[in-house]
Amino acid sequence: MSLWDVLPDGERQQWAFDPFVSVGPLRFGMSPDEASAALGGVRATVRRHDSRWNIACHTYPRVGLKLYFVADESLCGVSVDALRGPQVLADGTAVVGRVPSELEQWLFDRAESRETRTELFYLPGAEAGSLTLGVVLCLQRAGDRLVTRPVFLPADAMGDVYQHLPGEAWAMF
Repeated sequence: MSLWDVLPDGERQQWAFDPFVSVGPLRFGMSPDEASAALGGVRATVRRHDSRWNIACHTYPRVGLKLYFVADESLCGVSVDALRGPQVLADGTAVVGRVPSELEQWLFDRAESRETRTELFYLPGAEAGSLTLGVVLCLQRAGDRLVTRPVFLPADAMGDVYQHLPGEAWAMF
């Protein structure tokens, strides 16, 4: 497998997503130790952001995840690597490593059945997100194409999604 290959769904862990509650075995609000245990005891590389954010990023390369913890105590964001991370089903749809335009259309279709201006939003980099799912469909390079790298968020992030996590959460993985 080369550097840019996207792992087929059949070779990925399959995770369910419960909006604002959990992503696979990870629950928003859990501690770093609880997250590590939920991932089978895998340890992370930790990087702390400046005091403005009060957030630590825990990277799990073997699992294909970056987890963000506020005050080093409470899970407040889950970013899934598009190439190697688990496949996550949101509202019955696989959202990891997908063609961005197809998932954006899926979000448009979901929005049609909801109250105006309560579903879709866009980050400054034009990444689409869903206010009712708590997910931003960020992008990641896979050779000469881009695929989706979702970032899942808790309910309290929906007021100002872009400011909830440091800029690195929205940049390419």
